Amino acid sequence: MICLTLTRHGQTTENQEGILQGQSPGHLNQTGIEQAQQLATKLKAEDYDLIICSDLERTRLTAEIINKRLCLPIEYTPLLRERDWGEYTGLYIRDIIMPPSKFPPSVENATQLGERAKHFLEFLLEKHDNKRLLAVGHGYFNRCVQAFIEQKSVRKTPRWENTELRIFNITPKTVTHNAPTDFIVSEN
Repeated sequence: MICLTLTRHGQTTENQEGILQGQSPGHLNQTGIEQAQQLATKLKAEDYDLIICSDLERTRLTAEIINKRLCLPIEYTPLLRERDWGEYTGLYIRDIIMPPSKFPPSVENATQLGERAKHFLEFLLEKHDNKRLLAVGHGYFNRCVQAFIEQKSVRKTPRWENTELRIFNITPKTVTHNAPTDFIVSEN
């Protein structure tokens, strides 16, 4: 079994401006830096064996700030990256009016997100079974991971605030199923 503490990166300039970052690097703003510093003071190194982190810049910087206090090994993985918004990356969220079922092929779809969430959990079990992990990811993909674990739609999974923590126990049984058929009902 893995004890997984999942968090989201600190606030970015793009979060503040309402821009879809997707798999672009993102830029931690001063609030995001302070959020990561505050999170670091709440965490105890002895509660974790390792930090697993998305390889995107905004998560890497958040993990590095946290790790100044924890001094743990950090492992980076593209499996924990944010949803690929394809041609919508860099656009203002308010300007995207297309219904979710009509997203262009460049946008990572529900099936792909469900499979990536499953692969991420399989990766953890294969490489880090019986470990206590702190994972630094992204708002939408963290919702996908949580929805997969809990076998419900992303729509029914609460949004993640920057540097919010949620804890999950991961066992082989967690990854024996596929994403539920209503995994993503809407993009809200």
